[in-house]
Amino acid sequence: MNSKWQHFYQKTYQERLALIAEAADLTAKEVNQLATQNSPANNQLIENFVSDYPLPSGVATNLVINGKTYLVPMVTEEPSVIAAASNGSQMLAVNGISARVISRLIDGQIILKGANFDQLETFVTANRQQLFEVANQSHPSVLKHGGGAQRVAIRKLSTQFTSIDLSVDPGEAMGANLVNTMLEAVSGWLKDQLAVNVTMAILTNFAADSLVTVSGLVSFEQLAKGSLSGKAVAQRIADASQVAQLDPRRATTHNKGIMNGIDAAAVAFGNDWRAIESAVHAYAARSGQYRGLSQWQVSDRGLAGKLTLPIPIGFVGGATSVFPLAKINQRIAKLTSAGEEMQLLAAIGLAQNLAALKALVTEGIQRGHMSLQLKSLAMANGATESELPQVVAELKKVAHASAGDVKQILKQLRR
Repeated sequence: MNSKWQHFYQKTYQERLALIAEAADLTAKEVNQLATQNSPANNQLIENFVSDYPLPSGVATNLVINGKTYLVPMVTEEPSVIAAASNGSQMLAVNGISARVISRLIDGQIILKGANFDQLETFVTANRQQLFEVANQSHPSVLKHGGGAQRVAIRKLSTQFTSIDLSVDPGEAMGANLVNTMLEAVSGWLKDQLAVNVTMAILTNFAADSLVTVSGLVSFEQLAKGSLSGKAVAQRIADASQVAQLDPRRATTHNKGIMNGIDAAAVAFGNDWRAIESAVHAYAARSGQYRGLSQWQVSDRGLAGKLTLPIPIGFVGGATSVFPLAKINQRIAKLTSAGEEMQLLAAIGLAQNLAALKALVTEGIQRGHMSLQLKSLAMANGATESELPQVVAELKKVAHASAGDVKQILKQLRR
């Protein structure tokens, strides 16, 4: 290892930046760009901090859930995400989206090696309440908010390994640190009581106990596109949904479209989108085959959609308290609780999915997608804000626009 990188985290910001600039041969302009995006708070938040990394933040409109209309803050670099979310929300707004939190628990595991399963199962069953008390007393503040340990189960993983699964109501917090504290307390208690060998005690991101379900109905009239009747479009969307239940390859892209909306809103609210992604994809494969998360079916009244998935989030604590914009975005959305936020995230996922499927089975995904991508293409190749309208207008005349086309258009404009 090069000695200059040893104890890198202990160096001052300027020392770190100088070393990076030297190693990467950065220009003075590039170094200045990194240095000017330098929030003191972020310098304390992560190790080896270099610079802030701004992403575009906008809002999706027209989302109606349980009779309440929401603006949905979203953070994304993808041009079509917010447009699609707003489009899908508008189609669903006439009848509104119904939403319900099924359960909101966070789970953790204590993994034991070499324990006698029958003895362990008997002990845990007989001492369930004491186990809960040990867990709750390790983090008593959760009891003030109506939370705490709710359930314990024991599973035999193999001849060697056993998992004790603890389910906890985290109140309004995401609960990762809370659950880890409880698990470590319970594992210490088990060692004292049974002299067991604990391999690890850690939360699981499986999150099958943090479920929310949303459903909506779109009239046939809203789905008509060009020469296609609304009923024909509805049937095509239902068919696409069915294919996502049959084929993991299609299901992967189907679910990615749902997560385009959920991730963007989760980031805007300061939540751990990686935990949501892990939970969601594991849930999609719970039957043993990876499947689409949403289901769309044609009914007499129109196209009916339903989406059930885990959304492990927190409304207080963590990054939601560190980043001022997260709190502002909660106010923009007028959210009051973690449960309401779970409903909103699932609903924006359903809206995103609807818009993507409609585009996919009618005009094709590229037409609408690429028209929004043209601005990014123009900006990436030197177009200024004032030049964008003219450049994009010219690019729309090109069958397959490229960087070369942008440069040629700019050359002509700047003569």
